[in-house]
Amino acid sequence: MMLGLPVFGAFAQPAVKPAKVYFTSEITPEGLLAVYKALGVTPEGKVAVKISTGESSQSNHLSPELIGKLVEDVKGTLVECNTAYGGNRSNTADHRRAIEERGYGKIVAVDIMDEEGSMALPMQDTKYFAENIVGGHLANYDFMVNLAHFKGHAMGGFGGVLKNQSIGIATPEGKTLIHTAGVYTDLRHLFDQPHGQDGFLESMAGAAQSVHNYFEGKKGIVYINVMNNLSVDCDCNGHPAAPRMKDIGILASLDPVALDKACLDLVFNREATDGDDNGPLMERINSRHGTHIVDYAEQIGLGTKSYELIDISEK
Repeated sequence: MMLGLPVFGAFAQPAVKPAKVYFTSEITPEGLLAVYKALGVTPEGKVAVKISTGESSQSNHLSPELIGKLVEDVKGTLVECNTAYGGNRSNTADHRRAIEERGYGKIVAVDIMDEEGSMALPMQDTKYFAENIVGGHLANYDFMVNLAHFKGHAMGGFGGVLKNQSIGIATPEGKTLIHTAGVYTDLRHLFDQPHGQDGFLESMAGAAQSVHNYFEGKKGIVYINVMNNLSVDCDCNGHPAAPRMKDIGILASLDPVALDKACLDLVFNREATDGDDNGPLMERINSRHGTHIVDYAEQIGLGTKSYELIDISEK
């Protein structure tokens, strides 16, 4: 059944077959598992489940209680990389401590993929750099579940599966390379933007594509966005602003561009009411030209912005 919501931008390119994006309003362990199952994909080999472990206990990261059933079903290992900006997860020892504090270690093993170094993935889009520097343990996995929390972000405007797969899988040096659009790997330059904001967004799209291509060459990859705790701030913020809009649901797709675009549409097409104000999140996204990442990701062939939104919620 089609979801009875306006879909801004869907079917904008009739020559392209729309990607299927599955939706459930049930933000529960059962809802998460159901929307994943709707994709009809059986993981093979060793499965990585990429999450953000969150900067503090106050961050809006996905809870172990929410994701546990899915991780168990796919027989997955949670994977992360250390941060580039300092804080509570900038080195492996501190990051492991944070993982235990958040409760992830109680449900499954967590692999910090850059603990023993890095590996380089070739960029299909070489506008800014030729190799994406990611955690070396990525080579140990055959299949990936990109499990992202959709929310705002201080630099990118928003974070969904494209950010989770680019910044989230890169080493600190790789994160710096993406942030600076190929100019620096020295962490002291992390927040420099020699090629401007669009260069940063385009570099994220290209890096996400390199990871997508890597797993497409192995056993595959699937994408999930959880639209809850919709703060203007990312899970990398230890003291995020309180969400001003209500939770929406969980969406999943085989196409990361369609998925992030569908989530953006659900934010921008929402009718603001008392206690459910999408204005701050829209302002955050617009002020960072955040939607450009899906435009550019489509341009370089990572996916399509054209989608069919299919509601599997229990009625």
